[in-house]
Amino acid sequence: MSTINRKQVDNASYRTTIDIGASRIRQMAWYFINILFFKNSLNILSSLKVALLKLFGARLGQGVVIKPSVNIKYPWKLQVGDHSWIGEKVWIDNLSDVIIGRNVTLSQGCLLLTGSHDHARSNFDFISYPIILEDGVWIGANAVVAGGITCRSHSILGVNSVAEKELEPYTIYKGNPAVPVLKRVIY
Repeated sequence: MSTINRKQVDNASYRTTIDIGASRIRQMAWYFINILFFKNSLNILSSLKVALLKLFGARLGQGVVIKPSVNIKYPWKLQVGDHSWIGEKVWIDNLSDVIIGRNVTLSQGCLLLTGSHDHARSNFDFISYPIILEDGVWIGANAVVAGGITCRSHSILGVNSVAEKELEPYTIYKGNPAVPVLKRVIY
């Protein structure tokens, strides 16, 4: 058997380095607003949710639709273009900026996950990278987009797929990890 360096993870030395971008009071206020008006499946008023997101610093275009049971970590790190749709149970875990273009669809239960940890470091350093979804992108139900990923114009990430690399424009991806399977043709 070969000799391998057997260092171990030391969670006791872990320290977060994230710049949240808001005061503790603002964070706590958002926490309760998020529970009451976003994660709550009884709140169906998209226009109220849009107004609250803007109040907390999100940059939203016209005609944005936000369905019930949506979880948004930090609205001040969110930008959504005109006529984009955020479906039921979508989780935008935006420890870094998430930029969503125009006419984007986030289907039910999908996850935009900007943060992770450096598995190669003993102190398991936190890492976070922005996500960009260009115009016309469709993220399928229960799909995951990892931090640092750009989904190019009109690309599609299929149901239950995981994007760990950039998605090319007008291309349909499926699987874990997602691979291109078809060109997207719009009539």
